[in-house]
Amino acid sequence: MLNITNNRIDSFINKEQFQSMRLFKEKKHYKIIRKFIWAFFILILLFLFLPWTQNIQGTGNVTTLKPNQRPQTIQTIIGGRIEKWYVQEGDFVKKGDTILFISEIKEDYLDPNLLQNTENQVNAKENAAVSYSDKVKALENQMRAIENEKDLKLKQAQNKLKQAYLKIQSDSIDFEATKTQLKIAKTQYNRSLSLNKDGLKPMTDVEEKRMKLQESEAKIITQENKYISSQNEVLNATMELNRIRAEYAEKNAKASSDKQTALSTQYDTEAQVNKLKNQYKNYEIRNGMYYITAPQDGYVNRALQSGLGESIKEGTAVVSIMPAKYDIAVETYIDPVDFPLINKGERVRVWFDGWPTIVFSGWPGVSFGTFGGVIVAKENFISQNGRYRVLVAPDPQDKKWPEQLSIGAGTQSLALLNDVPIWFEIWRTLNGFPPNFYQPTTTEKSKK
Repeated sequence: MLNITNNRIDSFINKEQFQSMRLFKEKKHYKIIRKFIWAFFILILLFLFLPWTQNIQGTGNVTTLKPNQRPQTIQTIIGGRIEKWYVQEGDFVKKGDTILFISEIKEDYLDPNLLQNTENQVNAKENAAVSYSDKVKALENQMRAIENEKDLKLKQAQNKLKQAYLKIQSDSIDFEATKTQLKIAKTQYNRSLSLNKDGLKPMTDVEEKRMKLQESEAKIITQENKYISSQNEVLNATMELNRIRAEYAEKNAKASSDKQTALSTQYDTEAQVNKLKNQYKNYEIRNGMYYITAPQDGYVNRALQSGLGESIKEGTAVVSIMPAKYDIAVETYIDPVDFPLINKGERVRVWFDGWPTIVFSGWPGVSFGTFGGVIVAKENFISQNGRYRVLVAPDPQDKKWPEQLSIGAGTQSLALLNDVPIWFEIWRTLNGFPPNFYQPTTTEKSKK
């Protein structure tokens, strides 16, 4: 039938005896069908050599580009009891608007005059610290007065010691003079006595010399006593000098000890003042936490707590807010086998659920309803769904994304890779091979 060889069987058999031969006997319309089939196979063969753009497909949803623009929950910093709601679901709130008011439930903060009482304690401690500071200054003045008095007393004692030394010198000279006079009196007495024996001097002269000798002996004893007394005065003056030094050293040490005690008490009081100030500031800040306010402009999506009089703990989520201004983006998830082919800065095509779309994945040029995007980030750790997350932002060089898109809407994405023949893509898909690995132009330029 395919005319592969010239050896035909129709010359050896009778075709009329077979019903199938009679049924498919060559007729004019059969030839047309055969030509059509041949043309169809030729077209399919040519079709297999047409170019096909390899791509990576992903699914995800609409999100925001920046983390602070995504829906957020507002938590209470402190525990309390719900007293009043100022908003309802769907309301638009500005930054700083009050959402909820809670009252105190902890017994440590129930006093309505807590701030005033704490402030009074701070003032009292500050006055005590000032008093101790004045006491330190008074003790310093007392120490200076003690030093001045000590200097005067030491000078006075040193003068007395100096006088005692001078008196010793004077008495010593007088004592030596008395000794000399005694020697002279003894010599005169012996001479008079000798002359009297020889009859050259009268007895009266001997008696006179004897009296002078006795006076000199008595005078030397007196002078020696004075000399010894002067020495005792030096010792007394030295002891007085040491006593003064010891006395004022004790006074100075006592005043210094009192000063250090006052300083220690002052520093301790100042530490208590700082602690009370910190406590007062904490109370003041806590009073401002009873009103839960909006951190930014947005819409109240959902109240996570309800009712009045309900007690909530610190860190409890009370309301969910969607920011009013946000930069839209798409988070899409790709298979792990395609992850090495995705690079930051590459362009992708995105289409959204509910938006009219006609997509030809291999021929992106004939697709309709897709929008351009740029990969701005990709996670290097696999997500819980077993795929990798990729963040796509609008392509500024392409048409704008629809303004009617809402956060959370479903999306699909298409990352374009190399161009290959269709037969190669079919062969790759049937064998489960990944797309061809390649380095994008943006990566090569950045390396250069």
